[in-house]
Amino acid sequence: MSEGHRTNRNGGAPADWQTVSIGDAFEMQLGKMLSKAAKTGRNSKRYLANRNVQWDRVDISDLETMDFTESEQEKFSLLPGDLLVCEGGEVGRTSLWRGEAQDCYFQKAIHRLRPRSFRILPEYMLRLMRHLAANGSFTIFTSQSSIAHLTREKLAVVPVSFPPLPQQRKIARILTTLDNLIEKTEALIAKYQSIKQGMMADLFTRGVDANGKLRPPQSAAPELYKQSELGWIPIEWNTQTVIELGSVKLGRQRSPDQHSGRYTTPYLRVANVFDGWIDYSDVLEMDFTPTERETFSVLPNDILLNEGQSLELVGRSAMYLSESHRYCFQNTLVRFRCTSENHPAFWQDCFQYGRSIGRFMQIASQTTSVAHLGADRFARMVVVRPPFEEQVEIAKRIRSMNRRMQVEQEQRIKLQTLKTGLMQDLLTGKVPVKPDEMQEIIP
Repeated sequence: MSEGHRTNRNGGAPADWQTVSIGDAFEMQLGKMLSKAAKTGRNSKRYLANRNVQWDRVDISDLETMDFTESEQEKFSLLPGDLLVCEGGEVGRTSLWRGEAQDCYFQKAIHRLRPRSFRILPEYMLRLMRHLAANGSFTIFTSQSSIAHLTREKLAVVPVSFPPLPQQRKIARILTTLDNLIEKTEALIAKYQSIKQGMMADLFTRGVDANGKLRPPQSAAPELYKQSELGWIPIEWNTQTVIELGSVKLGRQRSPDQHSGRYTTPYLRVANVFDGWIDYSDVLEMDFTPTERETFSVLPNDILLNEGQSLELVGRSAMYLSESHRYCFQNTLVRFRCTSENHPAFWQDCFQYGRSIGRFMQIASQTTSVAHLGADRFARMVVVRPPFEEQVEIAKRIRSMNRRMQVEQEQRIKLQTLKTGLMQDLLTGKVPVKPDEMQEIIP
């Protein structure tokens, strides 16, 4: 360990770091109270609300206005380098004001932190606030009510530790570099998602011909298409109901008195099925008799769809690819098992595309906050059916795009894991930062 980096005897920050409260380190100002009277006036100005303050960025796309007198403009002004901290909602969520807009102020839902005489780099403090939030440090300082609030008095006593300014700059630069890499990865994932959506729109309306080429649109080659109840489709395709393509089964109802028994079996529920993947980290168990296990087991290539969900998520689906008869499923899910004349990966993609264009929303029933797909309604839903060979080719193309996205998603997870570890090490002084360490830390 380098000289000047010894930790304090009490196990806290290194000896060359300072530890002070936020109230000592920053001038604190809570924003202006929003009122009906303030919504009109001669001095109408744009202001930041809680929703505009996001982690690491300020969203100025939907700013509202209210009246700020001349004295209030002085009081609630914003300068580059000010930290903006959410008082309610996700308490402690922080962004850095970089002068994104002129003549802009802030309301009471936000604390403004402006450095005093202490030499604290705003970019460093932004990362430190993220670290404190991730560790739950703000939770113990929030007021105890139905809605969490981080009052001025509570925020003022939160302790913060920071190293000398050169080290702050280095730490901020390392974490900013990682943030930029994560942002670029997320942008690439979003690009692939957009490409995939366009690809699916083409493949599920035009398909591919015998030469493996995307058919021209109907407007350019009407002789290749025919009218159907779902609109124009390739001549080689037909329309069928889901039940004509395989079996549809609603899962077994959950029963509190069967949580344990002779035949306790893990089962999948709506909380396990996401868009294209199944989460096995939180699987519950209940008793299924041998007969029930035979009825409600899931097999490889079964497709599970959310039966009960919010309207926009109803019908969310994933293909089961684990071992046979390991899991059963609950009645919050519908199981689709296609016949051998159909390709399961194609139908998983078809259901994903159908949800994206609102097909499941159209057939779902909603009487409360939860929408229900309904096994019978799903079974009667009309879909397009290409020949088997074309189903295989369509699924192959979509799987290729999925693999590209998966590579980037794994890279994002890797970078985020690295960032979490570095924040813990660098922002606590556990690992000292040296001038030549940047290339060693960032892959």
